[in-house]
Amino acid sequence: MINTKSLEGSQMLEINFGPQHPSTHGVFRMNVFLEGEKICALKPVMGYLHRNHELIAENLPYAAVMAYTDRLDYFNSMANNFGYALAVEKLADIEAPERAAYLRVIMAELARIVNHLMLIGFLLNDLGAFFTPVLYAFREREKILDIFEEVSGSRMMCNYFRFGGVKRDVSAETLAAIKKIVAGFPAFLEEFEALLTENEILCMRCQNVGVLPADLAVNAGITGPVLRASGVNYDLRKVDAYGLYDRFDFKVPLGKKGDVYDRYYVRVLEMRESLKILEQALAKIPQGDILNKKALPFLKAPRNFKPAVGEAYGRIESPKGELGYYLVSDGTPQPWRYHVRAPSLINLTVLEDMCVGQKVADAIIILGSIDIVLGETDR
Repeated sequence: MINTKSLEGSQMLEINFGPQHPSTHGVFRMNVFLEGEKICALKPVMGYLHRNHELIAENLPYAAVMAYTDRLDYFNSMANNFGYALAVEKLADIEAPERAAYLRVIMAELARIVNHLMLIGFLLNDLGAFFTPVLYAFREREKILDIFEEVSGSRMMCNYFRFGGVKRDVSAETLAAIKKIVAGFPAFLEEFEALLTENEILCMRCQNVGVLPADLAVNAGITGPVLRASGVNYDLRKVDAYGLYDRFDFKVPLGKKGDVYDRYYVRVLEMRESLKILEQALAKIPQGDILNKKALPFLKAPRNFKPAVGEAYGRIESPKGELGYYLVSDGTPQPWRYHVRAPSLINLTVLEDMCVGQKVADAIIILGSIDIVLGETDR
């Protein structure tokens, strides 16, 4: 749909991008007002993918909801599982054994690498680099998805975490395979960066484009790599030290300008830090139980799991930002209230601020640099 209207003597062009576009990972529309090629206003329109996620969860036993969390950010089911498990464990006062806690960190950091790999591949695709970068990313992603399939039975909808631990232990052979991936990944990153980071076209298209000031990012509740690209040092792995993250030595990469280029490069640096965490976790993972014995009876009879009346909020640093789960228990087998704090939705709220004054072609890469998935935006 294209309309024209007069505004203060100039002719404005209204264009709808969508409701489908390859960079959105779902169904999404941008209502854009243009003066020539310059964006004067942009309204994100969402809700096409609403699946009633929260109400469904309020009518299921707590354990059954775990599989539904996979469908939020369907690139990162391991991370989705992690946040929900923490929320329920707070509610029921259950802790994961040490080996399970290490496995959780390992799976979460592998998921972070997968997410950032695909974000960079798709961003280059949005920039017009055709399929070569994204195919490089897919090649490396396959190695990690093979690990997810081996430990959980599924490549993407993993449903691997359990309250008080994880579903299945991993063999020595699987740990050796993960070590091999971690050892070989820096060489791939070096090759990837040699082609991209100082590429003249990428720099010209991305630098000083879609700038997000630090104060606006904080006031809007932005989290994750988008916030850190604006120079704000905030990472829940450091702030909350959930899981075992306080045991690992890693840095929080920060950008300076908060432009598309910084959002690209922060993710490259985060993959390097994830490799450091993985190296330490794989070197230190102990033997032992993978599930708290207190939780064992509820695996066989999920409807007997009835947390005491109360509320809890569990949050993690997912690859896209703060992923939080708010639960209210009324003492029955299903949550009285279940709410998801989805980073894709919150981070999308500053899209217009980043796009106004930019060229229409830049709107696509600005959207791509935010890194949204409509599965958790709409729910």
